Amino acid sequence: MTMRATIAKLFQQEDINFLLTNRIPRRLLTQIMGRFSKIEQPLIRDASIALWRLFSDLDLGDARKTRFKSVHDCFTRELKGGARPVDPDPRVVVSPCDAIIGAHGRMAGTELLQIKGFPYSLNDLLASPELVERHRDGLYVTLRLTSSMYHRFHAPHDCRVEKVTYISGDTWNVNPIALRRIEKLFCKNERAVIETRLSVSDDIVTLVPVAAILVACIRLHCLKTPLDAAYRGPRVVRCAANYWKGEEMGWFEHGSTIVVLAPACWSFSDMVRLGTTIRQGQPLMRVPAAQG
Repeated sequence: MTMRATIAKLFQQEDINFLLTNRIPRRLLTQIMGRFSKIEQPLIRDASIALWRLFSDLDLGDARKTRFKSVHDCFTRELKGGARPVDPDPRVVVSPCDAIIGAHGRMAGTELLQIKGFPYSLNDLLASPELVERHRDGLYVTLRLTSSMYHRFHAPHDCRVEKVTYISGDTWNVNPIALRRIEKLFCKNERAVIETRLSVSDDIVTLVPVAAILVACIRLHCLKTPLDAAYRGPRVVRCAANYWKGEEMGWFEHGSTIVVLAPACWSFSDMVRLGTTIRQGQPLMRVPAAQG
């Protein structure tokens, strides 16, 4: 067995994985990693990316550039033009990011699942009674970005961002192992609640990027300031930012999770199956014919 396979097998053991990625000073390690990843010294950069490649499925073949200033520059890489075709059907709402499909379905009132057997409440996730009522009994899907994936996220449809709410919190790992052990994990972590209104209807689609260990920074083009532990701006920011379907909205400083909330009358695309990989621009949900 190769060293890579041996270490991968070690990390797959739940107790060890949970210990190494959660029972540590999460916030401190996240801050240290944030500084380290931005070091532009070539030897440190090259060794770090080589190590990253050794223990993951990192593929830079579709990256816009082949040389990076730092590990951070690689994490937040842009893609070549046309690398993520966007489904043109006006009734299709596309995935905002590359991700692995996690828990999804129809909410029971305001209750949804982070993983089978672990419910949590929209009230705890969104901290907005008005938005909770808008999404009552609606659809939800959890999109998990792994560390090696493309980390930018895009508009799921032609829309306008009307409000962004920043909620500070912890930096628990958001992998399946942690989701099976930490109740209401998404409601504990740092996150942004992005309210968008579709251009073709009055429907509200809410994106909730959730930060995690080694991440804890969300960048949005519609805001001047990064959303991280150092953020000192207003918790609720009113916006009027318009996006075309597939247009870039922002990025994570590393991999994490986006929870997508949609109206009850919508339906999932055939691509939405637990554990499958979806790419940005591929069909995620469908809008009823009467709405466009």
